[in-house]
Amino acid sequence: MSITLASSLIGLGLYLGSLLWLGTRSRNQEHADADNYFLANRRLQAGVLFFTLIATNFSAFFFLGFAGAGYRIGIAYFPMMALGTGLAALSFGSFGCRVRQISKTHRLITPSELIGHLLPGEGPRLLVFLVMLIFTLPYLALQPIGAGYLLESMTGGAVPFGVGAVLLTLVIVAYVITGGMKAVALTDVLQGILMFLLMSLAFGAIAQNLGGVEQVNERLMAQTPELFSGAGLGRFFSLPIFMSYLLLWPLCLPMFPQLMMRFFAAGDDRSLKQTMILYPIVAGVLFIFPVLIGVWGHASFPGLEGRAADQILPMMLSAHSPEWLAGLVMVGALAAFMSTLDSQLLALSSMVTRDIYCRYWRPKASLNEQVRVGKIVVCALAAGGLAIALHPPEAILSLATHSFSGLAVLFPVVVGAVYGMRWSIAGAILSVLAGETMLLGLSMGWIPSAVQAGCLPVIPAVIVTCSVLIVDFAVKPMQLHRER
Repeated sequence: MSITLASSLIGLGLYLGSLLWLGTRSRNQEHADADNYFLANRRLQAGVLFFTLIATNFSAFFFLGFAGAGYRIGIAYFPMMALGTGLAALSFGSFGCRVRQISKTHRLITPSELIGHLLPGEGPRLLVFLVMLIFTLPYLALQPIGAGYLLESMTGGAVPFGVGAVLLTLVIVAYVITGGMKAVALTDVLQGILMFLLMSLAFGAIAQNLGGVEQVNERLMAQTPELFSGAGLGRFFSLPIFMSYLLLWPLCLPMFPQLMMRFFAAGDDRSLKQTMILYPIVAGVLFIFPVLIGVWGHASFPGLEGRAADQILPMMLSAHSPEWLAGLVMVGALAAFMSTLDSQLLALSSMVTRDIYCRYWRPKASLNEQVRVGKIVVCALAAGGLAIALHPPEAILSLATHSFSGLAVLFPVVVGAVYGMRWSIAGAILSVLAGETMLLGLSMGWIPSAVQAGCLPVIPAVIVTCSVLIVDFAVKPMQLHRER
């Protein structure tokens, strides 16, 4: 891929410099406390809240993965992602508002503290902490891997993978420990704008070079009509698979700790409801761009298979856009990596600090001490993520594949508790363990795939989770009656 080194380095330098400047500006000159550092004093308003939610959720998969999926599956990938995202956004205005109100009233900072407040005993609190940690850590480690490879590609090897991964992680750590949630939110605004603008420019440039949207679509429709079918190439989307994906996003996205903590940090319910309306509209418009670029890749690079298809966006940029634009668009992809990693670092550091250090080690830790420990944990998590990135084991890549499903298993317990369902300690714990065991059994082949009935594994896992909770709900009144 021919991308001018000078334009890539200039764009990269301006971008990283802007992040550090925003991080420095975000430093609070007043007395620092945990609410300020981890939740920006719970004052995020609609504009910033929208960008920080969307930038946190749109990892580099938006740039590279969507285009690759468009190439492998066809245009059918777009309605699945757009509808699923729209359904997930409903939780911002309903579930999100309730979470915000509870967390503000009781000064809660982490998802584990929320569950600990709503359900009795230490077991549910610790289990939610462990599940969120286990299924978020792989993605935290994958971000520097992807960013390092992308930076190496952008600079034609002038910045090696290892150097790039370390450099970008150090920049993130610098502004996260400087400004906390406020810095992350402000940098997310910059990163979100870059993602939107550069993806739109890439789409326009490629479409123009190919003769226009209508023309290239007509040519491909005549050559490979399956690309524009509802089921996609090779009939990828059966009805059970399509419906599984539509359910997966609403179940898993609110359970990402970095997204749930945005609900805690929202300034008011109105900001969350406005974000709920904007999120699916903007996402629905933007999602079509990378998917169509991937579909158009069949006109320029037919026959790609496997991981080669995930490189279709930079390949199309190289073939159909100016070199300077190709370099800038890759900065946008880099922004997607970094906006996810900074949020993951801050969310997990808050959970380790509040749910482990303060809960079991230093219950009387001052608010200032919590901030200091949180910054140390950010550095430790970043170092651990880098260590894994530089020598990634296959197991973590496999675990990352199942992260969405693993977090979705928490949905029935957490949402039920937020809306007043007081599960027993045993019921809450057993339901999550049963769901995760179902996922593990299907993944390892211990449970026959026939139980999926053509669906994704998350569907039987969530059904098992809900079944345990229903039994718990039915048995609990009988136990109370016997006690009386």
